Amino acid sequence: MPDALLTQSLQLQQVAAEAMRRQASPHPPATGHALPLRVGTRGSPLALVQTRAFLTRLTRFCPLLRDMGAFQEHPINTTGDQVQSRRLAEIGGKGLFAKEIHESLLARQIDFAVHSLKDLETTLPPGLTLACTLKREDARDVLIVSPALRETAKALVAQGLSPLDALPYGARVGCSSVRRQAQLLHRRPDLRFCLLRGNVQTRLDKLAGGACDATLLALAGLRRLGMEDRADLILDPGLMTPAAGQGIVGVTVRAEDRELLDLLSAIEDPEARAVATAERALLEVLDGSCRTPIGGYARLRARANPSGRGHFADRELVLTGLVAREDGSFHLRREICGEPTEALRLGRELGLSLRADSPADIFEDHG
Repeated sequence: MPDALLTQSLQLQQVAAEAMRRQASPHPPATGHALPLRVGTRGSPLALVQTRAFLTRLTRFCPLLRDMGAFQEHPINTTGDQVQSRRLAEIGGKGLFAKEIHESLLARQIDFAVHSLKDLETTLPPGLTLACTLKREDARDVLIVSPALRETAKALVAQGLSPLDALPYGARVGCSSVRRQAQLLHRRPDLRFCLLRGNVQTRLDKLAGGACDATLLALAGLRRLGMEDRADLILDPGLMTPAAGQGIVGVTVRAEDRELLDLLSAIEDPEARAVATAERALLEVLDGSCRTPIGGYARLRARANPSGRGHFADRELVLTGLVAREDGSFHLRREICGEPTEALRLGRELGLSLRADSPADIFEDHG
């Protein structure tokens, strides 16, 4: 076993041993955790798949945690899941997929919470921290076309046409994301949009039922659900800038909870942390209203002259940021690169640059 994996295994075993000791003690301490540890999550199929993948990762190097039933799922119905008839922008924004989960975490009804990172608000509630980010799945968006148009659209792309130009004139796109809508309209102002919300299968069913001609989803979600074959046209980030945090699973805990922070540090993915830090710093500086189309996508690439030092010695971080109008009439995309260890600075610097050259009213909340 490589040294890094051995260290992770030992850390997890120490936590498991401590939890077992505490549980078996006739006089358990007033602080600390008894088993099972309660894991908060949204109740959607994708959220549950992500949560179970996280727990599998956590117990990979310490089967004892799995065998002793150390974890218990707690699905939580969030406002974002309850209200399906309106855009998130109209009812309060992305934080609505985490609000009730974080309230449960602060109330100590759960011990930690698993999220799609793109659903998390930029500034977490006081007392909570992003303890862990897991390896990023493919961050790209995909265009899914109705059965009647699918064969033609795929043939056009095979002939060299851009996926964004493969839809017929005036096609109706089901979408709830202002980021996706703005980027499509910038390229294709002829397209029409209708609201399409719900979990992945619900959206696909509505598309198949004729509610629209096409829709967009995250490739990461399709992959995690074993539905990658439903991705008709994959959109390169140069065509469609992803959302900040897309494809990354993040875990939040109470900031005071050193035991769980130590446990989760054993499975932290350094690359995911670096790109997530850059993307969330960009988002924080832009600080648009929930109606502001903003994209942020960071990746690591090989550098021409490796420094020979540290985890990222042979790579540099490249961050792309996007600000747009919802109708596509304004569209500003920029890129910055630098040391992965300076992810926070890079995100802030790019955010300031984009904000300085964007119309001020884009960031206003007009209610």
